[in-house]
Amino acid sequence: MLQGVMKHLISWLTHPNIFGSAEINVRYQSLPPSHHITHFPHGITNLSWVSSKQHKDMCQILIGLIINLSLPGGQVPSRMIRAVHVLLDFLYITQLPSQTIDTLDCLDNSLQLFHQNKTVFANFGVQAHFNIPKIHSLIHYRSLITLFGTTDNYNTEQSEHLHIDFAKDVYHAMNHKNEYPQMTLWLERHEKVQQHAAIIQGRLKAMHNLNMLSVPPKPTGPPGLGTRSLKMTQNPTRRRVYFEELAHNYGAMYFQDALGNFIAKVNHPAASTGTLDNQARNTLIPFHWVSVFHKIKFICSDTNESNVVDAIHVRPGQTDSEGHTIPPHFDTVLVHGKQDNIHGVNGKHLFY
Repeated sequence: MLQGVMKHLISWLTHPNIFGSAEINVRYQSLPPSHHITHFPHGITNLSWVSSKQHKDMCQILIGLIINLSLPGGQVPSRMIRAVHVLLDFLYITQLPSQTIDTLDCLDNSLQLFHQNKTVFANFGVQAHFNIPKIHSLIHYRSLITLFGTTDNYNTEQSEHLHIDFAKDVYHAMNHKNEYPQMTLWLERHEKVQQHAAIIQGRLKAMHNLNMLSVPPKPTGPPGLGTRSLKMTQNPTRRRVYFEELAHNYGAMYFQDALGNFIAKVNHPAASTGTLDNQARNTLIPFHWVSVFHKIKFICSDTNESNVVDAIHVRPGQTDSEGHTIPPHFDTVLVHGKQDNIHGVNGKHLFY
């Protein structure tokens, strides 16, 4: 679907007779940074080699990019959008981890609607016929899912990986005139290593469970902000940003006052509010610049996985190499705070 059907679909949409590569690339480039959405700063038609993951990232926003585009001659693109829509529906329905009769009926309905509207590509001269093996294989998806289960139960990655290793071993054996079956030997050793690793992991897990019996269980609760932890890069985006630039380009008008309050609170945690205000006014800050991070990531601390669950983007206005102005982008963050002198909403404070 991704490397075959979607590859054809994107090539049709970027054809000069329909929307053109320039317009599609501009729309991909103009998308603001967003979490879990891949940004293509140079467009999609200039990529030398497109992987299945990149095709998947393109499909996530494809229908939104073409929804307001006009066809050559001012023609209404309703059939074009309908064909793209139902084909994307077919793609995402096939990825469902569980299927029912209703979802399979939706799969057939999407494929039927695509065949009813696919002639719009032929009318614009971008595809003479649709006798394409990848598109023909779509009619077999329902029967294959019914026979073998959902599509997440089988893929070609393992067989392709073994085929590559087998080809390397055959080439090595032919060059060295080695008649020993290298592929069989490699598979046997690989399986033994996997079995040994599984035994070690099982014993480590058993020892961990025994140790946990003597430790009181941690309180559990619904996932929230308390279950997330920061994941920062080792180096900042900008190493030196002066306080004046923070106020002018980043909107941090009172950064120096807030920094003085923070230093006073760290040095005198038990002091009263009036004492902290006096200490903050008398705090000498011996520097005039700080390092700035333009991206903050959050990972879930309740699991051992380090998957990023959210991100905050900060980008001041700038000018690219061609002299074009790139507008600033600042995410809105809701932060728990205890300061009484900062106005907030229900105990939370808005920071931009």
